[in-house]
Amino acid sequence: MSREHAIAQAAAHFDSGHFQRRLQALVACPTECQEPDRAGVLLDYLHAHLGPLLRELGFDWQVLDNPVAGAPPLMVARRQEPDAAFTVLAYGHGDVVRGHEGKWRGGRSPWTLDVEGDRWYGRGAADNKGQHAINLAALGETIQARGGRLGYDVTWVFEMGEEIGSPGLDAFCARHSDLLRADLFLASDGPRLGATKPTVFLGARGGCNFDLSLDLREGAHHSGNWGGLLRNPAWRLAHALASLVDANGRILVPGLLPNELPANVRAALRDVRVASDAGDPEIDPGWGEPGLSPAEQVFGWNTLEILAFTAGTPESPVNAIPGQARAHCQIRYVVGSDPDHFLAHIRAHLDAHGYTDVALAQSGEMFRATRLDPDNPWVELVLQSLARTTGRPATLLPNLGGSLPNDVFAETLGLPTVWVPHSYPACSQHAPNEHLLGSVAREALQIMAGLYWDLGERGGAIARALRDRPRAIAPGP
Repeated sequence: MSREHAIAQAAAHFDSGHFQRRLQALVACPTECQEPDRAGVLLDYLHAHLGPLLRELGFDWQVLDNPVAGAPPLMVARRQEPDAAFTVLAYGHGDVVRGHEGKWRGGRSPWTLDVEGDRWYGRGAADNKGQHAINLAALGETIQARGGRLGYDVTWVFEMGEEIGSPGLDAFCARHSDLLRADLFLASDGPRLGATKPTVFLGARGGCNFDLSLDLREGAHHSGNWGGLLRNPAWRLAHALASLVDANGRILVPGLLPNELPANVRAALRDVRVASDAGDPEIDPGWGEPGLSPAEQVFGWNTLEILAFTAGTPESPVNAIPGQARAHCQIRYVVGSDPDHFLAHIRAHLDAHGYTDVALAQSGEMFRATRLDPDNPWVELVLQSLARTTGRPATLLPNLGGSLPNDVFAETLGLPTVWVPHSYPACSQHAPNEHLLGSVAREALQIMAGLYWDLGERGGAIARALRDRPRAIAPGP
C-alpha cells in the first residue's frame, strides 16, 4: 500500500467515529494525579485502557514502579521488528489536572466527551489523552498500510504524574536507559502556534520559580497613627522588584539573560507570528527586551514575571500598614542561560541596591531548558513530512515557550527531541471547558500517519548517519 493510503485510512478512522469512541473511554477515567484517592484510577488507565490498545498494535508492555516512593507508576511498551533500522521513543501522560466539576459551561461533566460543533469538551481531551490517542491511532493505521512492518522499532513511555511535576520520571529513565534506548524522541504535547498552523518544536524553555519576601514586624499597625513612621514592606518589596525589571518589562540583571540569540534560532523564528487566533490577548508593543520580535521574546529569550504579590488582605483591606509582603516570581529561560546561578545573581543585585532585608528562596524544582539544533536532519525530515501531508509549511519553534520534561529525554537519555503538538492555544487546558478541536484532531491523524510512514522510508539513513556523530542536543547548563 502507499503513503496516501495510510493518510486516507487515518482520516477514515476519524470519520467513522472510532477515534471519538476511543477518546471517550479515555476521558471517562478521572485520572486526577493530585488526588491520593485516584491512585487506583491511574493504575487502571494503564492496565485497562492503554494496555489493550497497545497490545492490538503489537506492543509488549509492562507497568513499573516509580523510583519515588508514593509517586504514580509508569508504563513502558515496546514494539520490535526483525532487522529494524532504528528506534523511536514516544511519550504520553495519562494524568490530568483536577476536573473542576460544576464549573463547566452548560453543566458538562469533565469526564464525558461532549462534542459541540468543532469542540470536543472533556478533561484530558487536549492535555494529553487526545494527543497520545491520535498518535497511537495513526501508528496503527500506518502499521496496517505497511503490511505490518514499519521498518523501525517503537518504544512508548507513559507517566501518570506530569501534572504534579513528573516525580520520578528522570530517575526512572536513568534507571531504565537500556530499555528506553532509541535514535529519536518523537511525541505530542502542548499547543500548536495556532489552530490552523501545524507546528514542530524542539525543546522547551526552562522554569525557575522563587519567592521574595519581607517580614518587618508582627501584625499590622494603624495607618493613621503609624503612617510615615514605619517602613511599609509592600512599598519596599515593590521597589526591590522594580530593580529587577524596568517599567517596560526589560530584565535589568545581566546574569538572568542568555548569552545570545543564535543565528539559526533567529532564522527559524523570522516568519513566526504569535497571538494570531481569535480570543488571544493583544500584544503590548514595546514590552520586553528591546530589538526582539514577539516570537523571539517568547521562544528565544528569557522573561522574569511576578505571578503573585500580596501584602495585607486585598480581599478585605483595612486601614493598617501590613507587617509582611511577599511575591512569587518565575524566570522562563532558554538554552544558553546560567540557571544554577540565577538566585546568586538576584541576591547580589538586591544587596547592591540596598535590599539586604528582602529574603530570597527558590520555590519547587527547576525545569531545565533544552533545544535540539534546528539544523538536525531529523528536523528536516519532520518538516518535509508535515508539509507534504498538509500542503503548507509547518511552523518550526526551536523550543516551546512553556516548560515540560523534555530535559529527561534530551539530557538523561541523550536523544534528539521533536514534538508535534495537536492542541491549540485557546483549548482551556487546566481550566473548565478544556477541549480538543475535531478539525485539528483529524488533520493530526493524517499528519502523524504520513510522518510514521516517512520515518520508515527515510529514518534508517538518518539514524545511521548520526550514530557516529557527536551528541546532537543543545542541553541547558
